[in-house]
Amino acid sequence: MKKYFAVCLILIFFTGFVIFTYSKQSFSPVLKILNPVKIQVDVNNNGIIEDDETICLPDAEAFSLAHGQYVPEFAKTYALTLKDTISLGYMADNFASSLILAQPVKVKFTGRKNPDCRYADIYLNDKSYLDILVDEGYAAEKGKLNRKKFDEKLKIARNLDLVIYNIKSGKYHKLDCKYGLLSSNHSIIPKKQLPKDALPCKFCFVTKKSEQTDKKHSKNNILQAVQTPELVHSDGKLELILTDFTTKLKPDRNCDTKVCLALVEEINKAENTIDFAVYGMDLVPKIYDALKQAKIRNVKIRMVFDKSSSPEMDYYTETEKMLELADEYASDYVKGKSAYTNNLMHNKFFIFDGKTVLTGSMNISATGLSDYNANAVVILNSQDIAKLYTAEFEQMLSGKFHELKTKPDLPDTFTLEDSEIQVLFSPYDKISEKIIPLINSAKEYIYVPAFLITHNGITNALIDAKKRNVDVKIIIDANSVSTRNTKYALLRQNKIPLKTENYAGKLHSKTILIDDKYIITGSMNFSNSGENKNDENLLIINCPRLTKLYKTYFLYLWSKIPDEYLTKNAAAESKDSIGACYDGIDNDFDGLVDRNDPGCR
Repeated sequence: MKKYFAVCLILIFFTGFVIFTYSKQSFSPVLKILNPVKIQVDVNNNGIIEDDETICLPDAEAFSLAHGQYVPEFAKTYALTLKDTISLGYMADNFASSLILAQPVKVKFTGRKNPDCRYADIYLNDKSYLDILVDEGYAAEKGKLNRKKFDEKLKIARNLDLVIYNIKSGKYHKLDCKYGLLSSNHSIIPKKQLPKDALPCKFCFVTKKSEQTDKKHSKNNILQAVQTPELVHSDGKLELILTDFTTKLKPDRNCDTKVCLALVEEINKAENTIDFAVYGMDLVPKIYDALKQAKIRNVKIRMVFDKSSSPEMDYYTETEKMLELADEYASDYVKGKSAYTNNLMHNKFFIFDGKTVLTGSMNISATGLSDYNANAVVILNSQDIAKLYTAEFEQMLSGKFHELKTKPDLPDTFTLEDSEIQVLFSPYDKISEKIIPLINSAKEYIYVPAFLITHNGITNALIDAKKRNVDVKIIIDANSVSTRNTKYALLRQNKIPLKTENYAGKLHSKTILIDDKYIITGSMNFSNSGENKNDENLLIINCPRLTKLYKTYFLYLWSKIPDEYLTKNAAAESKDSIGACYDGIDNDFDGLVDRNDPGCR
């Protein structure tokens, strides 16, 4: 009898487990909203959007800023103005994002499809997502919408104070301005989110008040002379690429930026080997396809990447997909050694054919490759430099990471054209011992665009430089004010001008510029972990020509960030940060995106 009950109990538990597992697998997370009725759902729950996972709601249209003309067909019968439809699109996009983005949904395919998507009904908490959109007046099904709710939403839309902001020119326009929508760099934002130095379009704002505003900003425009910096410079042996995150408020995977196309070009040129050590990777189609084509032409691909002690801690979930292209690969994961594993393999470098190195601060991610984040990337055409990077790479490929590595018996200082370059690696090179003497030698200026500063020695050296009347200016990422051991308050207390950036993307560069002479840049944050625990690489470039170019870019960023952020800290996911409330990114890492985050409400 006991045996009978035991068997029954096991069957009950097993049945419950199967039901629970099936119910979990029947839900799929929404990863991206292209517009309220066209969304991307991770149907197979592998963390990657694939070609057949773009879903269209059948017989549905919605207001959306994603529509090129802003006017869905059904809306053309309601005598709406362009201003009306843009405002309704803004509201509909935000409603859809707050309702369904990152939420688990059920997908029931209809069997219909077109070249862009598959048609399916989507259910959120057992309620039809399309019914919700229609009930709220944001969408129409078969040309019909909830007219009562639509009238309510239209009334709200007409009271919104929205403008068209041209990110590149810094000008803003009325919604019906004929010039406002011409630029590919425009965004629709509430007027109160405009940066302080935004200028009104003279064709649609012609009041005396706007003329006074022009005069008010004329002083700032003296500094705007540096607002068209040179972002790419190459002399054949050394190429410097800087990315401008003030002109890109949403990341994408299009790979149409200079930095992404440069990486694709190097992959396409490779004839024998591609070795790369990366913190992690997003599956950006052009990068993936270029590596795939390299593999087809028998280029040997080897890869080193970071892996945490538990899967939920891995920031880049698509890295594993790239392993199918690698002939050899290794991570720093060691079972049972979480302290060792959780030190970061934080490098971001590629070696092509043992003669070209691409390195810097940029992660191989959608946010990095699309210029959404601010980064510095350096391409070095030198067999000697590539040899040093290969020695570092092969130590990690063999399983030696972090403190297990040893310094190769190779030169670490090189001359390329008019540049002297020192290559350093963490943790064995004790990099601060090379940086601090350069800070101490500064006589004119030290400009620091950096993700964070927590290193005691570097902080003290910057304070001492300020006391010597060196012009010290610092820009850090908005998130970094809450970083453990952050030194931003101490630096301000010592009268160093320090701004927190106020844009959607991250200020991800890790750079120090000194006296029109030195560029210090690479993957290493200015922290104790960066120097003493992680795998990092950093360049000290002695080149007055390039340092002056980078200085111009720094002053450009400085001029774009309002002076109020010398004392106030811009919150990363809030109306402080331009674009952060509608970029689809969890900018402050609290699990809440855009309108779901209290800072954006």
